[in-house]
Amino acid sequence: MSNQQPRWTQTWLGGVRSAGIDLGYPGERLGLPADGRGSVTGWGRRFGAILVDWLLCTWAIAGGVFGAHGPDGGWVGLAVFAVENVLLVGTIGMTLGMRLFGLRVATLDGGRPPFVSVLVRTFLLCLAVPALIWDRDRRGLHDRASNTVVVRL
Repeated sequence: MSNQQPRWTQTWLGGVRSAGIDLGYPGERLGLPADGRGSVTGWGRRFGAILVDWLLCTWAIAGGVFGAHGPDGGWVGLAVFAVENVLLVGTIGMTLGMRLFGLRVATLDGGRPPFVSVLVRTFLLCLAVPALIWDRDRRGLHDRASNTVVVRL
């Protein structure tokens, strides 16, 4: 049995890499380095950054400054989160959480995204579902729609 081809379920369950197909590293198709500065970031850093931003916006700002608690507090927190993303990513290319985790949002050529791209990215990020669907370069639908990628500082 060891000389036979793997069963189709083994390649399907294991993914295309188990079938011997090399997809390269995340960001290779985009011309980004494999690691270090300017490389596509991992999920841990991205999750940590968005968690810091979400807690900051919902608890500290929406709850502490605006006194928004309970069911309506979520909408106020989401609005504060959207404003933070538009202002900070639009001006310096990163939010506070991204800065803490050493990340930034960049265009595919490495520059800062234009304001319209930031608006599109933020809107789709606030919908959550587009941000949860990724490609092999670790870009969510919100990044693909705005032609951006999250890279390491």
